[in-house]
Amino acid sequence: MSSPFRIEPFRPGQEEQVLGLILPIQQGEFGVPITAADQPDLARIPEVYQVGRGGFWVGLAEGQVVGTIGLIDFGRSPGGGGALRKMFLQHDFRGSGLAQALLDTLLVHARKQGLPGIWLGTLPHMSAAHRFYERNGFRRVAPEDLPPDFPRMPVDTVFYALEPVHAAPR
Repeated sequence: MSSPFRIEPFRPGQEEQVLGLILPIQQGEFGVPITAADQPDLARIPEVYQVGRGGFWVGLAEGQVVGTIGLIDFGRSPGGGGALRKMFLQHDFRGSGLAQALLDTLLVHARKQGLPGIWLGTLPHMSAAHRFYERNGFRRVAPEDLPPDFPRMPVDTVFYALEPVHAAPR
């Protein structure tokens, strides 16, 4: 049986679909008062994510973006590494294996790039996401334990780290 989705690197021209997936989830589902203007990175994915050791991937089903995940290379200073960003899935694809496939794609890339660790920020009420990251070997860290170069988002108050980058321990 074939998978109902495929994962590939973001390509220019997919910006509108990416934003169309992410914004309604942020605003409607999670109640985050954020706009497209608050996220200029989504209009500049190649320049923000697909440089250095970073990347941005989309999950596609029938030619439509149904999932996203991004990795920002935030520096080569001690403690530098990758910032996991913009992991979102269309509601119908949750539980399909797409989230795991997106994360696995990012982790394989990070290992090949020699990233020493992956850090991420999230919101306190996103308990399903917390469980997902913990199941995949991420550990919760205090804000003061984040690398100095970590590109912190103002809304994030819960942080996770995966050091060293390794295969997910499912």
